Amino acid sequence: MIVTFVHVWVKEEHIGEFIEATIENHKESVKEPGNLRFDILQDASDPAKFVLYEAYESEEASAAHKNTQHYLTWRDKVAGWMAQPRQGIKHTIVYPTDRNSW
Repeated sequence: MIVTFVHVWVKEEHIGEFIEATIENHKESVKEPGNLRFDILQDASDPAKFVLYEAYESEEASAAHKNTQHYLTWRDKVAGWMAQPRQGIKHTIVYPTDRNSW
């Protein structure tokens, strides 16, 4: 299982639009085969800083996410709203390893 923390810095004037677009991406992402979680987090001390917590059963499921229409639409829509390039940092799930625990 794989988790990616995607760090996103959004231009202040686009925070609301970014949240709306990312919620739409979330709604479809959680329907994907192999998706365990897709959470949207906003930094409590910096409202322009977000972390997307994406958990998938496998590298293949994580990679497949990047080929979905909803992801491609989101990626293109939010690109100009970012204050700097987003950073995805992959992690391996240590525990829980049982999908039913998610």
